[in-house]
Amino acid sequence: MNVTVIGASGYAGAELIRILTNHKKCNMVHLVAKDSGNRTLGQIYPALAYAAGLKDQIVEDVGDLFCDQVFQEGKEGFIDDADLVFLALPHGASVPFVRQILAKGKKAIDLGADFRFRDVATYEQWYVKHEYPELCRDTVYGMVELNRERIKGQQFIANPGCYVTGATLALYPLIKEGLLDLQSIIIDSCSGVSGAGRGAKEVSLFAECNDNMKAYGVTSHRHTPEIEQNFSEVAGEDVTINFTPHLVPMDRGILTTAYATLNGKGRACDLEAVFQRYYGNEFFVRLLETGKMPETKWTQGTNFVYLGFTVDQRTNRVIVCTALDNLVKGAAGQAVQNMNLICGFDEREGLTMLPVYP
Repeated sequence: MNVTVIGASGYAGAELIRILTNHKKCNMVHLVAKDSGNRTLGQIYPALAYAAGLKDQIVEDVGDLFCDQVFQEGKEGFIDDADLVFLALPHGASVPFVRQILAKGKKAIDLGADFRFRDVATYEQWYVKHEYPELCRDTVYGMVELNRERIKGQQFIANPGCYVTGATLALYPLIKEGLLDLQSIIIDSCSGVSGAGRGAKEVSLFAECNDNMKAYGVTSHRHTPEIEQNFSEVAGEDVTINFTPHLVPMDRGILTTAYATLNGKGRACDLEAVFQRYYGNEFFVRLLETGKMPETKWTQGTNFVYLGFTVDQRTNRVIVCTALDNLVKGAAGQAVQNMNLICGFDEREGLTMLPVYP
């Protein structure tokens, strides 16, 4: 399998390179990025490049990713030479690439938000105007634990958001079984600074984020409608939530805490048995004993999600915590997991690495 990584100079792109280097079925034929200056990977990510023996591989510069002009300059080899293309780009940047990739009959996985929403109006309300709306409704959403059979054999997959993965997996079984008061859902998530991307911005400065913790995007974070879309599809009715993300002074990882009131059916149900039924055979979801909660350190550098829960009998609320690595299961690892499924590989190929600890 020949693969191209577009957006190779960002954090998610670097994680794709790290994972694909150890994937027995993949050969990286092109690494592509905006404003890379055609530098080598050794110049952009020396530690990664030297360890992988890729220090001299050129990261090709495609110029302005936000216009179709790039495809009129004879630079389409990065698509033509690949069987599958990973797109690790900012929102709004994937559309011209996806058009060309699918037109050429190639496979693609988009790590961005451009094709995650069934309703284009929702995307445009929270992001930007969509230039390829006809593809949105039929694009398969790549959350493997929910859509495994639909993902298999597809040409194009929209990879889920990082916060969304932890939040959706936390409550999906309970919503699916009709155990919650759907109007009571509150989700808090804490993320490491790498979630903000590699670009220079004030929020990511050491002096701003070190020894500090803050909520941001309160009532307005763009992952909110994606979580609501997932819950609504599972519930069969519209679900509205409160979602509040927090920035914490660590490099990577997301800890999500989801709260919801149990309904009558939920109060009478064995919740541990429910989680076991849905996730007991999922290799990348690790269930903890009732009352034990996960930690982000357990997931660092891995594609695993840890899940723990408890019930507050005093308030009749279930509290579910998930931990994952935002750059792996929240981005690149989940994308490779999707690639494995659409290409007929072992779903675990390239993804069985253990965490770096401590």
